[in-house]
Amino acid sequence: MQPFVISFKGLKAGVNEFHWHADGEFFASFGNPDIRDANLEIEVKVTNEDWEIGAEVWIHGTVTVLCCRCLGDLDLPVDVSFETSGVQDLSQDIYDEVCVSLPMTWVHEDGGCDEDTVRYLSK
Repeated sequence: MQPFVISFKGLKAGVNEFHWHADGEFFASFGNPDIRDANLEIEVKVTNEDWEIGAEVWIHGTVTVLCCRCLGDLDLPVDVSFETSGVQDLSQDIYDEVCVSLPMTWVHEDGGCDEDTVRYLSK
């Protein structure tokens, strides 16, 4: 997995744009077994003005986790953005922002859980 690094060397003055993709391997590299897979598009706009460098980051897509009720795969939407400054490696920031954007409880919407499991739990 390639970390999400912005090299200041050769960064042109003004606005610089970067586009990355993150999958399950990205979350596995942080030792996170809860996020089984991911399909995230990451857009970064870095503004290089004199002695100040700032970044705006947008993350869109889904992460796959296990449903707490039926233990089936559950795709959760991710739509998060943040700003930061002076950071070369955005990996930790991206990881943290995605994780805190997820709901506290991961369950399918009504009728989305595995029917056999729901039937068993209802006994």
